[in-house]
Amino acid sequence: MGKMNIGIIFGGKSAEHEVSLQSAKNIIDAIDKEKFTVTLIGIDKQGNWHLNDHSSYLLHADNPKLIQLNKSNETVAIVPGSNEHQFIQANSTAILEQLDVVFPIVHGTLGEDGSLQGMLRLANLPYVGPNVLGSSLCMDKDIAKRLLQSSGIKVADWLVYTSAEKDDIDFQKVQEKLGLPLFIKPANQGSSVGVSKVMTEDEFSQAVQLAFEYDRKIIIEEAIQGREIECSVLGNDHPIASLPGEILPKTSFYSYESKYIDEKGAELAAPADLTDKEMEKVQEVSIQAFKVLQCEGLGRVDFFLTDPGDLYVNEINTLPGFTKISMYPRLWEVSGLSYSSLITRLIELAIERHEKESKLKSTI
Repeated sequence: MGKMNIGIIFGGKSAEHEVSLQSAKNIIDAIDKEKFTVTLIGIDKQGNWHLNDHSSYLLHADNPKLIQLNKSNETVAIVPGSNEHQFIQANSTAILEQLDVVFPIVHGTLGEDGSLQGMLRLANLPYVGPNVLGSSLCMDKDIAKRLLQSSGIKVADWLVYTSAEKDDIDFQKVQEKLGLPLFIKPANQGSSVGVSKVMTEDEFSQAVQLAFEYDRKIIIEEAIQGREIECSVLGNDHPIASLPGEILPKTSFYSYESKYIDEKGAELAAPADLTDKEMEKVQEVSIQAFKVLQCEGLGRVDFFLTDPGDLYVNEINTLPGFTKISMYPRLWEVSGLSYSSLITRLIELAIERHEKESKLKSTI
């Protein structure tokens, strides 16, 4: 069998555009060139899709603060419903070489919320990561918490408000129910975007305002005092969990900056310093949460581990960062699976799922 053509879609309109560029660069550098050829499709901040050249797809590639997508003159359009040659060049209608699998490494809104996954499904293309339902469930922190809680998995207590209820949000009432400090978050954003830690009434109203700038629904959450533990999960029907890791933040909480830009913003213990029993519990709950939230392919499960030994799931990230300092690939490396082999495995899982779905009946 010849080489497979992998389409890597990256960038996007979300607040996490730059992280996605870093993730894509690392994947492109590490992918097994003997097995795969790579087609690069970069989505700019306006939402246009560009066919990019390997030699020039990024500007300031080595500077996380200045990294940019280098827009090409060739924009791409998708043809839904056809079984092959789903991508065409928009300006010339020339047909792009057939993609065998797509690796969508677009973080945040429109990338990991099911939107892009739905489009790839319409185009009948195998893609890496959870399907439409798993992606959108995990993206909505409120819905994810309800499902986890109803499955007996501990989550931090929370309140939810939509923009229509904005005027009913009362600091005193919230404080009585959830205590202080509080975390205020847009319900549908990844990576600490629009998230605030709040101690006072003034901070509270500013934080509510900020969260509503990113979403029409926000959650207000109690702060759990605990260690930040993360675990990587890989697989479809029979997922496996990596050794857990721990984030040792040097700032008051693990902000966007400390996650992606400032390499010294957080130290990463991989694997985490846990007892065998704690390790097993983290792995077990990771797989359980992954299944409850209908995940496939990959997911990074983020926890708080409290002193009494209680484990709270904070969230599942369905397209976690793939930069060289990212937790997801690092935890697999310490568990014995190299970065390059991990990419190959994710592509295999995408094909495996697509083949199973293709066998399902579509007529009665």
